[in-house]
Amino acid sequence: MTTIGLIGAGHIGSQIARQAVANGYDVVVSNSRGPETLTELVAELGEHATAATTEQAAAAADIAVVTIPFHAIDQVPVEPLNGKPVIDTNNYYWERDGHRPELDDFSETSSEQLQRRLAGAHVVKAFNHIFASDITDNAQKPGTDGRRALAVYGDDAEANKVVSDFIDSIGFDVVDGGPLSESWRIQRDTPGYGPRMTAAELREALQAATR
Repeated sequence: MTTIGLIGAGHIGSQIARQAVANGYDVVVSNSRGPETLTELVAELGEHATAATTEQAAAAADIAVVTIPFHAIDQVPVEPLNGKPVIDTNNYYWERDGHRPELDDFSETSSEQLQRRLAGAHVVKAFNHIFASDITDNAQKPGTDGRRALAVYGDDAEANKVVSDFIDSIGFDVVDGGPLSESWRIQRDTPGYGPRMTAAELREALQAATR
């Protein structure tokens, strides 16, 4: 059985965990405060969920999910994630994270910075443009008319496929937007950031994005 290792268990992380468990995955959840603070969430998720340290969650993961504020990415374990697909749900918000000139002028993306830290892993941008509650509320079976789509961006085709298959299995169509350098197209204040869209609508929104 595939294990999803979550580094971060806030709004987005806990919702991904709920959908993963509901669709047959094991999950290992972690946060910066320690596994003892996740007792209630694990009890809700049931027998397919455990709490752990971030290092343990990273080591257990077949697919890892980094879902912490951007300014905290230096705390993400490195070695246990080597060779693994790593979903990056983060967004850069200068009000919270402090100004980063290379992100302000679009010369780099936040996911590229995470990829640089996790040089041996395969970072895939996903889940950054959906409200947390919609991860459970909007999920539908494959083939459903009008099914919501989510975008993925990544530099490794195999990792993109693994993450896309996971997203499809928990309730959403997928649009592969290309490499991490293009992931600015689904950042804050772009047409695709936030609203519910089908795959065709999302492709149009990604193309319409401007720096």
